Amino acid sequence: MELEPELLLQEARENVEAAQSYRRELGQRLQGLRAARRQIKESASQTRDVLKQHFNDLKGTLGKLLDERLVTLLQEVDTIEQETIKPLDDCQKLIEHGVNTAEDLVQEGEIAILGGVGEQNEKLWSFTKKASHIQLDSLPEVPLLVDVPCLSAQLDDSILNIVKDHIFKHGTVASRPPVQIEELIEKPGGIIVRWCKVDDDFTAQDYRLQFRKCTSNHFEDVYVGSETEFIVLHIDPNVDYQFRVCARGDGRQEWSPWSVPQIGHSTLVPHEWTAGFEGYSLSSRRNIALRNDSESSGVLYSSAPTYFCGQTLTFRVETVGQPDRRDSIGVCAERQNGYDSLQRDQAVCISTNGAVFVNGKEMTNQLPAVTSGSTVTFDIEAVTLGSTNNNEGGNFKLRVTISSNNREVVFDWVLDQSCGSLYFGCSFFYPGWKVLVF
Repeated sequence: MELEPELLLQEARENVEAAQSYRRELGQRLQGLRAARRQIKESASQTRDVLKQHFNDLKGTLGKLLDERLVTLLQEVDTIEQETIKPLDDCQKLIEHGVNTAEDLVQEGEIAILGGVGEQNEKLWSFTKKASHIQLDSLPEVPLLVDVPCLSAQLDDSILNIVKDHIFKHGTVASRPPVQIEELIEKPGGIIVRWCKVDDDFTAQDYRLQFRKCTSNHFEDVYVGSETEFIVLHIDPNVDYQFRVCARGDGRQEWSPWSVPQIGHSTLVPHEWTAGFEGYSLSSRRNIALRNDSESSGVLYSSAPTYFCGQTLTFRVETVGQPDRRDSIGVCAERQNGYDSLQRDQAVCISTNGAVFVNGKEMTNQLPAVTSGSTVTFDIEAVTLGSTNNNEGGNFKLRVTISSNNREVVFDWVLDQSCGSLYFGCSFFYPGWKVLVF
């Protein structure tokens, strides 16, 4: 049965679209294959260069060490030779002097004897007198051969086997690193980097994370430790960064090969505190606020409503001062000057003693007190838009989760009006409190 022209045309169009989609998918797979081939080729070439350079350096270092050891041993030989030859030289000089003296005495005695007893009595008398003053029976002590050094070199040939064993075991070639970056999550002014082991036989003791701008040639260490997650701060928005991680095996000193570098960026505007507030000093990036000694009080707000529902807002307390129950860290619908704390309407916050406030009212549930190193997070989701059928007087309901020191509280927060974004803020009555926001 033949198809209608319209149906036939429709089927042909669908087949063309399917073929185009198939071609695109195959093209993407070809690009993936080219990238994989390029990674293998480039990493193999780089590994060859690293191996050649390392072993050339090793040969040079070993040659220098052997030369230094040879010089040291030769110096020892020279020292022993000089110290033990000197007494022999002194003894030789003494003997040679005695030989010369004896030869002179023999010649003089032979001449005196040849002259007979007559007119030569004076010579015989002089010779006899001279000979009596020379100790002809005193001979210097000459050391026996067993008493003088006989130098030799003690060389242990087993070092060759030891060195050979170490050389044959030195270095490995890994086809895959034991750890890889698993996920990059953008944050305002930062990127959360998560990694995981991909080698079940590898036991990691520490991890090392590095990053760099894609326009830079130099990686920087940003974390070393046992965690498998770290937030890299001071990230400029809409700028590509490259991340890589390696691991150190349990009981080992050397680091593993680097993971395959991953590229990430953040499109989110960094959170910043409002500059120029008299009671607080800010860092250069304005993401750290320090309560100073100024007597001025009030709430330090964010410079803009940069927190959006669905995100996680994090405060990390770097240092602490004297706590006060009026202290607050939290979010609000709008900035309202004239208040000393976020413990007010249209705001939710936590005090440094762990008390939680919603629209100025203290909840029965509390969190642990805030201490140095504490991290306080706010996760807010919209659950109701438009008017509500209750008597709470609001038309915008949010589900708020505040977490601190491994505990959390969850509650609904009703605002008088809907808002697409929120401000954050903090207030401390005593100096010394330092808070990082991200």
